[in-house]
Amino acid sequence: MKTSPKDFFLHLGVIISLYISTISLLTLVFNIINNLFPDNLNYYVDPYSAVIRWAIACLIIIFPLFIILSRTTNKDYVLSPEKRNLGIRKWLTYFTLFLAGVTIIVDLIVLINTVLGGDIASRFIFKVLAVLVVVGLIFIYYIHDLKSVAVIQKSRRTLLAGVTSLIVLASIVSGFMIMGSPMTQRLMRFDQQKLADLQTIQWQLVNYFQQKGDLPETLTDLRDPISGFVIPVDSQNNLSYEYKKNSEMSFELCADFNVNSDTSNTSEMNYAKPISVGIENETWAHGVGVTCFKRTIDAQLYPVNIMRPPTATPAKI
Repeated sequence: MKTSPKDFFLHLGVIISLYISTISLLTLVFNIINNLFPDNLNYYVDPYSAVIRWAIACLIIIFPLFIILSRTTNKDYVLSPEKRNLGIRKWLTYFTLFLAGVTIIVDLIVLINTVLGGDIASRFIFKVLAVLVVVGLIFIYYIHDLKSVAVIQKSRRTLLAGVTSLIVLASIVSGFMIMGSPMTQRLMRFDQQKLADLQTIQWQLVNYFQQKGDLPETLTDLRDPISGFVIPVDSQNNLSYEYKKNSEMSFELCADFNVNSDTSNTSEMNYAKPISVGIENETWAHGVGVTCFKRTIDAQLYPVNIMRPPTATPAKI
């Protein structure tokens, strides 16, 4: 039987959507495992869970598409059983089996090698098992589908689709629990911008101190039309940040934050927190609400550098 354009693109769509759904699901599961079993050597955590967001977005769109395309092909097999012998179907099925088999073999080799080396960790074990389960199910399904002369019973297909959908749904829900809702993500972005603004203001204050030997009375004194420095304002409410001069060498900067930066505090919600060198650390740890950061300038680290006007030399007669 000849392969029509419809059959070609339909089978190709099934396989492509399967590959994308599988990669997205494993990516999401890997990030969930990383969150449940953090690595002390991982110095940076994605502030906005971009990888998780992409994985969830792909699953929400591509996985239902895979289900729809699979059902369409199975309906075609019922109406035209001879389509099970289409060349495009056999090529894509065998190619998928080949990839799945290679993945399983490599996965098992990596697992055994790691166990023999004694370098084993919980997060690694769960990742290996995740690959083994997901890819193994795909391999078993296509082996069964290839050997079966008739179309796989509707009850079995419905059961498989239901179990797979539950796994995907559970992974998506877990991903949202880790990264927070879209509103939480937006609030986190506001907080990150506030921290960046406070850092900028802080360094301008230090520079002001080094140039003049004293701190400004208000932030408006930092304005410099020559350098073009503009004092940042809170992007969430367009209000000025609070500044207080405590002494000639100490000051406070305050901002109103939306979420807690303490990664160990999961009483309100459990989501990925921004841990970025130079931005989010103990120096800039904050709670929910107005938080003030007290700073004292070390004159030895930041010495005053006041330029004296040049002395006029007497004119020669």
